[in-house]
Amino acid sequence: MRKAMGLLVGLMASVAFADDGHGDGATALEQQEQDVAGYILHHVTDSPEYEIEIPGSNDHAVVHLPQFGIPIRAGASCEPREVAGGHGKVVPGWGEGCLDLSISKHTVMMWLAALLLVGSLLMFSNRDKSKLVPRGTAANLFEMLVLFVRDELAIKNIGKEEGPRYTPYLLTAFFFILFMNLLGLFPWMATATANIAVTLSLALCTFILTQVAGIRAAGLGGYLGHLTGGVAPWLWPIMVPVEILGLFTKPFALTMRLFANMLAGHIVIFFLLGLIFMLRNPAVALVSVPFAMGIYLLELFVAFVQAYVFTMLSALFIGMGVAMAHHHDDHHADPAHSHDHGRAHH
Repeated sequence: MRKAMGLLVGLMASVAFADDGHGDGATALEQQEQDVAGYILHHVTDSPEYEIEIPGSNDHAVVHLPQFGIPIRAGASCEPREVAGGHGKVVPGWGEGCLDLSISKHTVMMWLAALLLVGSLLMFSNRDKSKLVPRGTAANLFEMLVLFVRDELAIKNIGKEEGPRYTPYLLTAFFFILFMNLLGLFPWMATATANIAVTLSLALCTFILTQVAGIRAAGLGGYLGHLTGGVAPWLWPIMVPVEILGLFTKPFALTMRLFANMLAGHIVIFFLLGLIFMLRNPAVALVSVPFAMGIYLLELFVAFVQAYVFTMLSALFIGMGVAMAHHHDDHHADPAHSHDHGRAHH
């Protein structure tokens, strides 16, 4: 482990010093000094093209991803247009009557994460039913994570009866997010979870499943009854909007937590390396590279933590939806129950 860390730090430092003495790269270096912030944003945001930087040089290969859109307004033209600055083409947006279905860099990362998810299931699942224990370190690690999500997240937060029903979704969310987080730590890759559209879509999946769990557990009447908060009818005009607003704070928290944490870590790493060019002194690499290496190792830990937090909160929200049925049953079993929420069912 020490040798691997030393090799990686040495490689990053050597690249920094090598770039400084490269005559042909002077123009590119000056541009990076002037616009380090733009360089960082360019590498952490989504793009219609895939850039593969060549180590030891300032050249990079560019793969232009397919761009296409569907017109949603009569007469709209959805032909891709050139972007200012020569960064490929983009499809016109909603304002111009086009539904953009283009493939972007983060889309490719999501496809790759999905392939890893399916491949892991096929490789490490125990298809031999005569053997209770899977063989191999990777298979045992995979099983440990699956059992952790099922026993510690799904069953503990949702319950023994309903927990197994929602375990497949929680497992899919956990491994899909984990693979997207880890892919961003490899060279030439990107972190799709640093895109707010991706995290919002994942949070919406949890939001829809939470509402379905609540309606399924308490019935449509019981679900709507909880929106009143169990208060007197004359307070419903105040309580109902508050309860509806509360429904949307949960997916908002899921969206922002995952997006902000994954984006911030990568920005810090790029900023530490960018200090070499901002201060115009290669000796800064002796400090900034080890710090960047430390943040990089921390990001490995964060990748697992953020996948765990998203899955844990999803299980908790689904469990709260399922708990509506228990409140409903308790109030009907005990007519003298004084809990405020019980009024909505009587």
